[in-house]
Amino acid sequence: MTAPAFAGLSPQQADAMQALGRRWADDIQANRREVCAIYDSVHAALPEDGIRRHADLPYGAHARQRLDLYLPENLSPEDARPVVVFVHGGAFVRGDKDSSPHIYANVPRWFARRGYIGVNVEYRLAPEAPYPAGAEDVAAALAWLRAEIGAYGGDPARVVLVGHSAGGSHVASCLSDPACGDNHAGVAGAVLISARLQADTLPDNPNARGVTAYYGMDPALQAARAPMPFAERLNVPLMVAFAEFENPYLDLYALQYAARVRETQGRSPRVVQVAHHNHTSIVAHLGTDDTAFSQILGEFLESATQPLAHHHAKA
Repeated sequence: MTAPAFAGLSPQQADAMQALGRRWADDIQANRREVCAIYDSVHAALPEDGIRRHADLPYGAHARQRLDLYLPENLSPEDARPVVVFVHGGAFVRGDKDSSPHIYANVPRWFARRGYIGVNVEYRLAPEAPYPAGAEDVAAALAWLRAEIGAYGGDPARVVLVGHSAGGSHVASCLSDPACGDNHAGVAGAVLISARLQADTLPDNPNARGVTAYYGMDPALQAARAPMPFAERLNVPLMVAFAEFENPYLDLYALQYAARVRETQGRSPRVVQVAHHNHTSIVAHLGTDDTAFSQILGEFLESATQPLAHHHAKA
């Protein structure tokens, strides 16, 4: 028996989410705000846990080069827990690790509840910091974690990068674009959620301005700098996920990217379409009673971080 859609939401909230999905592309920013308001109320009503947060730790000199650590209960420096890093979206030109009272802190909190050290990364934005600055910031955060996470009880040799939307672009580029150097050391896997893996300024792309702000005005440069041309260079276990109600073309790009990785790695990455959800709720719902995506994501994280992660994982 399948779980009901939007478990953990009230019937009214579930109906609102269903309606939002059908009209998602009509006004993505307004719909995004509605999704955050719904899930903020849900997360606010959930029980507090014993997770400890270390906020705004600097991994670079810029004000936005900051990260938060979410440590699970009963963690000691000797534990060497796997580390799962979340990189938020925002069309390259906006977005925050704490975009609202509970989003996106819900994501690293969910990691920590499963026994991992959760990390929430802030990074520089375009146009102040154009390509490849976002990916370079992910690489800088990784370097900081390699040097420092052991003191917090983390294992720098077992790090999984999870990127959403533009954050997924930055994760993919960090791990594959030669302009960013080789950042694979210690990376046990990557998860690209609703990621912009190809740059386009098509008329129905609501974030075309962000694409030009980050990748530049030249369509040839946009195509050359986006993650898609470097898919063959990605050599870590990969999951690609997208929502049923997605921003235009992101589902297509996810499938094309996964196919290119398959050609190189010789086996298909995990590819997941998350039913009922939209571009924002695919991550905003993590940590609620809705486990349609979190069960699959949790299995991937456990597999990628073997041999020790399963000793600590909690449902």
